[in-house]
Amino acid sequence: MQLYPAIDLKNGQCVRLRQGEFNNITVYSETPDKVAAYWEEQGATFLHLVDLDGALAGHSVNEGVIRKIAQTVSIPIEIGGGIRTEESIANMLDLGVKRVIIGTKAVERPEFLMEMAGKFGADAIVAGVDAKNGMVAVEGWEKVSALRASELCLTMKQLGVKHIVYTDISRDGMLTGPNVEATRKLTEETGLDVIASGGVSSMEDLEALYNAGISGAIIGKALYENRINLRKAVEQFERVGSDK
Repeated sequence: MQLYPAIDLKNGQCVRLRQGEFNNITVYSETPDKVAAYWEEQGATFLHLVDLDGALAGHSVNEGVIRKIAQTVSIPIEIGGGIRTEESIANMLDLGVKRVIIGTKAVERPEFLMEMAGKFGADAIVAGVDAKNGMVAVEGWEKVSALRASELCLTMKQLGVKHIVYTDISRDGMLTGPNVEATRKLTEETGLDVIASGGVSSMEDLEALYNAGISGAIIGKALYENRINLRKAVEQFERVGSDK
């Protein structure tokens, strides 16, 4: 199971939100590049970045910080937040990012992801599926659509998308545990690389995801509050578990 330490960017800082609420914020560091370097030192093999300002603005806002992180670490990076055009995808990949996560646009115009996967390769394009009570939310989680998460994931599969970051917004930043059942169901229904996001709070949570056959997990607040030791988690779920 691939683990993804999360670095959420707002105003050039490393922060965490609770349930995606922009007025409920904790600043963890003013130097996100140093945070990225630290996670790499702790054994991280992939990083998950979110441009929170970009998610609301609809375009990349923390580009300078993203570039600095990409130059600082040698491990691959995926990033989401405000990536809605071919130009912004190309720009992120040019900065050294390996994968871009497209959320709002995946709902508004799903075929856009097929076009981008054809242009940049399926491994470079990730569909970000963010759900509240099983319904897809868009525009920085400010709006909930009438589309079910499972329907969107199946559409993505038909369009040639391989990677999904699935976020249960009600769990995000709450340390209440991930929605294992919903994530497992999505994985089984689609056969896609579904990456669980939101609520991971302990090694037990990671074990539950691992045992459910989930291919990836994003870890945020639990790392910053020392509830999960990244080095131990990588050892247990990536290296030792690589044969599963």
